[in-house]
Amino acid sequence: MSLNGHYWTIAPRFRHALRPSPAPPARPWKTRVPDPDFGSVEITGLLREKPEADSVLIVIHGLGGSCESNYALRAASAAEAAGLSCLRMNLRGADRSGEDLYHAGLTDDLRAALRSPEIRKYRRALVLGYSLGGHVALRYAAEYPGDGVAAVAAVSSPLNLEVCQANLDAPASWLYRTYLLSALKITYRAVAARRPLPNPPEAIQAISRLREFDELAVAPRHHFAGAGDYYARASVWPLLPRLEVPALLVASRNDPMVPLASVEPWVGQASPALSVRWEDSGGHVGFPPDLDLGEPSPRGLEPQVLHWLVTR
Repeated sequence: MSLNGHYWTIAPRFRHALRPSPAPPARPWKTRVPDPDFGSVEITGLLREKPEADSVLIVIHGLGGSCESNYALRAASAAEAAGLSCLRMNLRGADRSGEDLYHAGLTDDLRAALRSPEIRKYRRALVLGYSLGGHVALRYAAEYPGDGVAAVAAVSSPLNLEVCQANLDAPASWLYRTYLLSALKITYRAVAARRPLPNPPEAIQAISRLREFDELAVAPRHHFAGAGDYYARASVWPLLPRLEVPALLVASRNDPMVPLASVEPWVGQASPALSVRWEDSGGHVGFPPDLDLGEPSPRGLEPQVLHWLVTR
């Protein structure tokens, strides 16, 4: 694995911690999602409404992230420059409210956001997801081709969840795994304080592998037979041949968290609706500021991706 990949994965997070990226002013947003076990769960986010805009960008964070993640703020700034309204949404529980646990195949939250009064008034809805959020966006586009999304983009997103999990649970990925598990355990404790869950927080606190979290937390909560069943049923790769909505996948060959092996074997099976941009520089959801994806717009990941989205 190239040091370039690690640098562009870690450096943007450190810069954001020291000097948070600015974002346009936005107001709190929320809606509810029907749920067979809890009746309904609330999802939240931050909404920037531009009166002159006829299109809205929905931004979905990655595993362990939220609408306040550094890449979500970059997306909001790019949407502002492009004249788009923007919803940075939290998948259920990502705001640490204790509402519920999300997972990589759960598209109900995005569907509820699209159907909320604030979003359905727009002529066009575009979706930009990072990592797990991009996986959700691709899966939604494949599941609901005529349900209000004009185009989607996924950045650093796996297509095969089990291959990605095996990489993150490998010894070389201990730093990234520790970071992710820390965030996931906080979310689990918040939910367990409010709602009945199959395993006590103490059992989750003791785990040291992502597969254990998926086995003990995600699978029983969302009625999968186990972690393997979750990966098999939730992974988007089997749905890609039927993809009809224009979709863009941006991936780095040096991504230390989402390896080539979790993406490359399956892009060739996708329908022509999926466009792929492979980059030699960059890491996980972090790329050089002069990134050029071939779009006639300012350079940089978000301006380039947004130009692709709005011109579909």
